[in-house]
Amino acid sequence: MKLSSSKNDLSPFDNIKEHFIKRKKKIKDLSGTNLLNTTLGLHVFESSANNNFVADLTLAVSPKIISQVNNSNVSYKLCRDSGKNLQLFVAVISAPSHERARLAVRQTWGHFAARRDISIAFIVGSSTNAVYNRKLKREEYMYQDIIRGKFLDSYRDSTAKAISMLKWINTYCFKATFVLKVNDNIFINIPRLLTFISTRNPEQRAIYGRLAIKFRRQRYERILEYKPTVFPDFVIGPTYLFPTGISKDLYFAAINHAYVKSDDVFLTGIVANDLQIERIHVPEFFNRYLVLTSCNIERIVSVRVVNESAQFDLWTKLFKDHTKC
Repeated sequence: MKLSSSKNDLSPFDNIKEHFIKRKKKIKDLSGTNLLNTTLGLHVFESSANNNFVADLTLAVSPKIISQVNNSNVSYKLCRDSGKNLQLFVAVISAPSHERARLAVRQTWGHFAARRDISIAFIVGSSTNAVYNRKLKREEYMYQDIIRGKFLDSYRDSTAKAISMLKWINTYCFKATFVLKVNDNIFINIPRLLTFISTRNPEQRAIYGRLAIKFRRQRYERILEYKPTVFPDFVIGPTYLFPTGISKDLYFAAINHAYVKSDDVFLTGIVANDLQIERIHVPEFFNRYLVLTSCNIERIVSVRVVNESAQFDLWTKLFKDHTKC
């Protein structure tokens, strides 16, 4: 079995030169009876030609599986002139089934996408569920804010989405100043975030968020080439901010690196560490559930929400509750 990387596979991103390194290795199938001489770079859900197995190959990411599925005109609308007038591009990591979560974001803090210097888009993968695919296609047409990759969407593999995000930014939005990666179950205080951004130098090679220090590798993580038991310090994944200028280096380093399914560990830890990108702790990034008043929500950048209604509750507290703090 051998992967091909034809121009058709990469057509939405053909103005980026691919630096994908193919390496040969024998991989045993799940039945334990076959040894297949294959090219590394398969996605975690890529199956063999005879569909006898699905290999957990975690050495690299094939560029062809992170290409964009939907119309590139959507990308132009999200990032006109390559984002040269954008202070902030927000990439919301979502899933095909999370229609209500996306709607809650659009109707609350996602309103800030109406500003000319902010753009917000949802990053999703592909689904085998025909109902979800039909709904997603309708949603794409209605809102023009969804970027869909070819990879099979899975909660267990957030790295494919994050790398897809980087590739899209490098192709369509490389002139934006900052990028915020955020999950769709997070509330963002955009005014507070913009205040924070105004104090940062976009030329500084750094990733900002809540820092995890000396985090030990878990037993369930299957990493073929990453041997240490302690990960490099990384920024915890639900929310992190970085200047757009480092996205190209992160992308090219990531597609040729030992692959870890947690994007925060992989991109902001292992890859960023190799690239000597600084990771900076920002206490205003809360990535857990908190009960917040209208006063203390003004002091944070992000917080996790338990459901869609909590997005509206926090939005009301932030902008409609006029309590003096």
